[in-house]
Formats: sequence, structure tokens, C-alpha cells
Amino acid sequence: MPAQLRVYPSQEEAPDLDLATPSVHVRLGDLLPLIALAHRHNYLWLQDFLDDEVSITPDLYEVLRAFRCYRPSA
Repeated sequence: MPAQLRVYPSQEEAPDLDLATPSVHVRLGDLLPLIALAHRHNYLWLQDFLDDEVSITPDLYEVLRAFRCYRPSA
């Protein structure tokens, strides 16, 4: 018996579903090595999440902003 195809509505046709609100808290120290490994080995599933937003503390945001402009001297 051939497999039956299932048709799912596209995002535009999908009913108004609330996006899942973040409910899992993870330490950055636990998360970064996993993301770095996935990035280094070019795992395709990581690309599925590149547009997702993350919440960070204001002090980490300030450090990251400063780091972005940091240019090490020779």
C-alpha cells in the first residue's frame, strides 16, 4: 500500500496559534559549547533556529556590545 501524503497548512493559512513562550532556562555555560560544536560541524538543524530570539541579561548585552567594537592591538 503506498504511503499517504499529508498536507499541512502553510504559515499564512495556519490558524492563529500563539508561539511557544520560552519555558526552559539553561545556563549559558551549558548552552555555548553545544552551539559552538553544532556551528563548527555545520549541523543543518542549527539553521532552523537562526531567526529565533533569545533573552539575555542587560549586563551581558552591554558586554557583548562592547566586545563587538573591540579590536585587539598587535
